[in-house]
Amino acid sequence: MKLITIKRKNILKITTIIVFILMLGIFTTSFGMQHYYNVGFSTGLVTATTLNVRSGPGTQYKIIATVKKNEYIRVFAGVGDWYIVQVEGDYVGAVSKQYVKPIYPNSSNSGNTNTNTGNTQTSTMNSDEKEVFNLINKQRANNGLTALKVDEEVQRVARIKAEDMVANNYFSHTSPTYGSPFDMLKSFKISYRTAGENIAANSSNSGAVNAWMNSSGHKANILNSNFNYTGIGVVSSSKYGKIFVQMFIGK
Repeated sequence: MKLITIKRKNILKITTIIVFILMLGIFTTSFGMQHYYNVGFSTGLVTATTLNVRSGPGTQYKIIATVKKNEYIRVFAGVGDWYIVQVEGDYVGAVSKQYVKPIYPNSSNSGNTNTNTGNTQTSTMNSDEKEVFNLINKQRANNGLTALKVDEEVQRVARIKAEDMVANNYFSHTSPTYGSPFDMLKSFKISYRTAGENIAANSSNSGAVNAWMNSSGHKANILNSNFNYTGIGVVSSSKYGKIFVQMFIGK
């Protein structure tokens, strides 16, 4: 469990680049000379009910994993009508591009902000995220604070961050893919006056919130009156049970 409230300078890591270069070398050896191209994004949203991840860019290659609808995957490159991706469990393979919606950081519409209060504005959240959202606002209400509102773009970014943590097997505020939380918010064109992030690994939603409330720094983020919007990502993790990411912004 970690927290961050102080803005840090951009920290660039070369791990992703090295892995990607090695991966392309493996694919070139296994599949023959292929024409790879830059896709211009690193996160994709699965649109098929069940998407097969294959060992190579074609239906003749065996299925090595599957991904469910509305899950996020990491996209490295394109080859023909296929994307080279990484999915949960550290599987690297190829998926048909027709079943993946590109998530472009520079195309997010931060103007479409959900400005309604209360627990009704959670349509973009899964059941775990809704429960955490309600528990957080209950803590704020108990301390005489107004409820946080859901910002749809911050919500999307928090989910992507949680997926990234699981897919790349790390537990840190600094992502090897997106950098710091502040870098990530900026890359998705989200403006803010102040921002913060809580992360946790826990088997239950109430357990994660209780752990945050028992930590002075995490509690300070939750009860910060300067924050009025939030986004919460909760994804399953074979290592921890669940990974939790809550991003806060003040406008």
